[in-house]
Amino acid sequence: MSLPVHVGLDLAWSIRARSGIAVVDSTGALLDSASVRTDDEILAWLAEGAWHPVVVAVDAPLIVTNESGRRVCEALITKAYSRFHAGAYPSNLGNPIFNPPRGGALAGRLGWSLDPDHIPTTHTPVCIEVYPHPAMVALFSLGTVLPYKSRPHRTVEMRRAAFGTLVEKLETLTPLRLTSNARWAELRSVVGSATRPVDLKNAEDEIDAIFCAHLAWLWQHDRSALQVYGSLAEGFIVAPPAPTHPAAR
Repeated sequence: MSLPVHVGLDLAWSIRARSGIAVVDSTGALLDSASVRTDDEILAWLAEGAWHPVVVAVDAPLIVTNESGRRVCEALITKAYSRFHAGAYPSNLGNPIFNPPRGGALAGRLGWSLDPDHIPTTHTPVCIEVYPHPAMVALFSLGTVLPYKSRPHRTVEMRRAAFGTLVEKLETLTPLRLTSNARWAELRSVVGSATRPVDLKNAEDEIDAIFCAHLAWLWQHDRSALQVYGSLAEGFIVAPPAPTHPAAR
């Protein structure tokens, strides 16, 4: 028996890197998450659980039409969130990674609609592009992004502390019901005991995917919490409205 789910996909730009994937049920509760690499592995994981996507939220470009520079949606997100240090990375067709974008190709292969106005069903799911950093700033009322991503000046200790904050914030999202989920307990343990960058990376993709799955659930069950930046024609990102709370100094 198939189960309608909302899917979060922290999609790497190529299959050389690992991607995180997670599914939540119709109530928003996390069912499971995993780390995968190829498109076929993504499909196999969904098939193994007999999960049928309704909304898929992808942290990666889906529609890229501009030859250079950045997309309109990236400029709009940056304008809304730059004071929180949550600007968007520019994508264009001049970068081979986005020509074509992996996410859009995957959606086309699986028959997922890229129209954010499409009414999703298990027969024709809708696939939306999301961006966790600004969504976290808005939903958690953060003064700036959480520095859990790998950067040259960030030590494992700094990132582990940021991950600790992220874990606590995610557990406040009641629909996810994370504290009763076995896979979440494993990820929490990995983050808490990490001593190397690779330890954090092993959990990072899945944790981002879980948050993306929550955004997918919101898109169907609480649409007012999110809005579309950009357009179907030129590319779009779904994120919360621009925050009204102050940014950190």
